[in-house]
Amino acid sequence: MSADGTPPPIGTTSGKAPGSSLAFAWTVAVRELRGGLAGFWIFLACLILGVMGLTAVGSVTAAIERGLDAEGQSILGGDGQLSFTYRLANDEERAWMDALGDVSAVVTMRSLLRNGDERSLVEVKAADNAYPLYGSAQVSTGTLAEALAFRDGLPGLVTERVVADRLGLSPGDPVQLGGGQFIFTGVLEVEPDRASGGFAMGPRALTSLDGLRSAGMLAPGVLFESQYRLRLPADTDLRATRAAFQTAFPEAGARWRDRGRAAPGISRFVDRLSAFLTIVGIAALAVGGVGIGAAVRGYLNRKVPTIAALRTLGATAGTVFAAYLFQIGIMAVAGVGIGVLLGGGLVAALGPLLAANLSIPAAFGWYGAPLLEAAFFGLLASAVFTLWPLAWLLQVRPAELFRKDTELARPLPGLKVLLALLALIVLLVSSIIGLSSNPKLAAWCLGAIAGAFVILRVLGWLGARLARHLSHARLAARRPGLRLALGSIGAPSAGTPGIVLALGLGLGVLTTIAQIDANMQNLLRQQLPQSAPAFFFVDIQSAQLDQFREIALETEGAERLSTAPMLRGVITKLNAIPAAEAKIDPKGAWVLRGDRGVSYATTPPEGTVITEGAWWPENYTGPPLVSFAEEEGRELGLSIGATLTVNILGRPITAEVASFRKVEWRGLGISFLMILSPDALAGAPHTHIATLHAEPKAEAPVMRALSREMPNVTPVLVREQIDRVSTGLDRLGAATRWGALAVLLTGIVVLIGAAAAGEDRRRAEAAVLKVLGAERRTILASFALRAAMTGALAALVALLWGTLAAWAVITFVFETSFILPLGSTVMILLAGVLVSLIAGLVFARRPLRERPAGVLRAA
Repeated sequence: MSADGTPPPIGTTSGKAPGSSLAFAWTVAVRELRGGLAGFWIFLACLILGVMGLTAVGSVTAAIERGLDAEGQSILGGDGQLSFTYRLANDEERAWMDALGDVSAVVTMRSLLRNGDERSLVEVKAADNAYPLYGSAQVSTGTLAEALAFRDGLPGLVTERVVADRLGLSPGDPVQLGGGQFIFTGVLEVEPDRASGGFAMGPRALTSLDGLRSAGMLAPGVLFESQYRLRLPADTDLRATRAAFQTAFPEAGARWRDRGRAAPGISRFVDRLSAFLTIVGIAALAVGGVGIGAAVRGYLNRKVPTIAALRTLGATAGTVFAAYLFQIGIMAVAGVGIGVLLGGGLVAALGPLLAANLSIPAAFGWYGAPLLEAAFFGLLASAVFTLWPLAWLLQVRPAELFRKDTELARPLPGLKVLLALLALIVLLVSSIIGLSSNPKLAAWCLGAIAGAFVILRVLGWLGARLARHLSHARLAARRPGLRLALGSIGAPSAGTPGIVLALGLGLGVLTTIAQIDANMQNLLRQQLPQSAPAFFFVDIQSAQLDQFREIALETEGAERLSTAPMLRGVITKLNAIPAAEAKIDPKGAWVLRGDRGVSYATTPPEGTVITEGAWWPENYTGPPLVSFAEEEGRELGLSIGATLTVNILGRPITAEVASFRKVEWRGLGISFLMILSPDALAGAPHTHIATLHAEPKAEAPVMRALSREMPNVTPVLVREQIDRVSTGLDRLGAATRWGALAVLLTGIVVLIGAAAAGEDRRRAEAAVLKVLGAERRTILASFALRAAMTGALAALVALLWGTLAAWAVITFVFETSFILPLGSTVMILLAGVLVSLIAGLVFARRPLRERPAGVLRAA
């Protein structure tokens, strides 16, 4: 009580300034929330969807990473692995490995497996008796050792079930692999190190290393890779072991891999897909933020009488701001918590199903890091999108709260609020980039999202202005329904820019992904086959070249044959600097990650385009020279006169760069990164590769003739490989489309929220129109036209920016021509119109049922 006995104003406490009590603000917030969640459903839905998506993506990524870590030894087949190209380890190298621990040798290659007239390209693996060092291989007919044992002088062989079914194999059937005879002994059901092999051009066939030798399939020049898996003591320093081998055998040309990076290709793919899907999740959260902001504004508009009463009774602007900040904060924590639980729980519940459909190990369960990360992003996004509308409470005057146009009075927040908002945005962006597995990709994607936000907002505003202008044009003069729809779209209170932003971003992301996917499928299925050969052939012996040409070209439908000598080598030095230490463009790092194709030629191959330097003379006999692919050479920092060292068959060859060539990899013809002068590879054992352009009708006759006369030659049917890549793209596209649908779903929720918020306005409009004599169906048609036009505007904007984004990716990233897929384009347009129309009609039913008298009396 004060000195005169009057109670203190609301919000004061003893010894404190009037109206500044946070305790009172908390009390107001809790009491208002006791009245229910009316007004918060859209807020919660937007937040839950965004956080749930982020949690699910993070949980799946964590499960795969944990699976790869836990199964690293089994995936790799050892604690460490040394790989050699075209050769086995020599005695000194093998002795060095044997001194460290247990060793298992494996040889891999591609070959053709035949059962009578039936044939299948397979990825061959030949293992010694120590295989596998970790994990276990399972065969349908017994143990692996029994299955691979010799029977009647022939080695045993097992295959994946798809091969056995395709060739009609039963245990005991004789089969031909390359030029050797084997006995099929069963189906390979589990191969513990399958995931470490990377991209496979065919299913697996597994035999023994002794069986491969007995079949003569390790002849000099044959394309194969040998891998030596090491089982090392638990305390072994893997980095030191790698360094010790490089010191002992600096010119070996071997590649090292250990259990920490058992499947680097899979790890890179998972990292990139995770980074992309995380950005899509952030986009969904950002779209949800638009709905969050709109929901907060709508909630505050409905609370104007309460706010007016609090301010009249003495509550300060700060107290009222704190009260509603507490309410929004409580709801944000609840929404984030529900989203985290739903996202994590969904992944954990579907874990067995997901694991069964993944070709890589994954340990599904609850992981704290992705849950905390998603919660952090959700709370930050909530703060970013609610601070601006809440700041209005700090500026509005009590008298203005009793005016009818309070909803329209939204001045810019004060400097302190703007600085706080900027700090939150910087924290959110830096956290996304810092926590991403691919910061550069995250930064680019965030920039694209920010640009899309600005563009969509501006286009939405322009669309609203255009609609307002057209409502007064001659077009709408005698069409009251159209005029009313256009005027409503252009009204400042309609929220058209926000609807276009939310729905347009979701539709735009879906448009971008759909068009990129359609263009890639078009490239693989239509454009590539026109220029691609029908076959690749490998392991052609030099003595077989003439006969091979005769057989291939005498087949009806065969059109053009190209051949070239083929070796493989590992680049170990650039300008005398170890390749691992050289400063290169990151885009060229793939060149140094493994072995690359090498050839030699006296004259430039047909179609060669020299961009710099010159080819060597036909009778050149000097130091080794190399012609390098121009783009990749520049990325490696090479120039004319520079040197590089290539390890081929264990022999280091240092060559000077004599020229750069333009190499078109996309045509799938014979293209080499490096072509050496012939004397550089004099005496090196090698085989030849060939490409054959042929009509589809010639494929089977060519396969039959060559498999009969040259069983050692391995044909690769390009069409089948294109289908395999296309299938992989379909799976990848499915994952990204699900991510895009999450953004679209959030946009739909925002649209529903906007439609619900405009229900009072439509009630008043319907009442006035009824009084003026409009029929119910006329009013409904006007409302439907308004919703359809808003959806069409959002879809059109989404189509424009989504097509532009897809064009940029196809043109500048994949460097190919862009086509506009009409089917998906029309579907996107119809989806936008339909979604908006349904939302508009659902929230138009109640205003149409209201009696005009009651509505107008309450106005």
